[in-house]
Amino acid sequence: MADFSERELRDALGRFATGVTVVTTMAASGPLGITANSFASLSLDPPLVLWSPARRSSRFRAFEAATHFAVHVLAEDQRDLAVAFASRPWAEGAPWTPGLGDAPLLDGCAARFECFHAARFDGGDHLICVGEVRRLAAADRPPLLFHRGQYRGFAGQGAKL
Repeated sequence: MADFSERELRDALGRFATGVTVVTTMAASGPLGITANSFASLSLDPPLVLWSPARRSSRFRAFEAATHFAVHVLAEDQRDLAVAFASRPWAEGAPWTPGLGDAPLLDGCAARFECFHAARFDGGDHLICVGEVRRLAAADRPPLLFHRGQYRGFAGQGAKL
């Protein structure tokens, strides 16, 4: 039994600054995206990344079933995309082009990874999704960060959610 509350755990984890991503896939209903900071590199050989959608998300089933997805590492000036995809299945008016497996690709990101859904593992209230990177793109753009409940630029300027 833990001697701390869920809130205390969340606050302590929030002290770890992360990058901000939008993960996209093509669902039966159309393009689908979700803001996630649970993204990490896993392996260079083979090229693997992981991310973890929350089981309670209304978009969970579509990402669990997806054969392909794209991870977009957001640039510092893409805070509006992070906010939009955090609350809506698709950011209205967000232009996209089809990538591998028709996963929607967004432009202007610091990096983008097009992945085949290689494995899924139980992660408690999340699912651990492992993607094999098939294509990537990178730009020389400063990343958007998330720290202590705020989106921040690389210089540390905060913007409360």
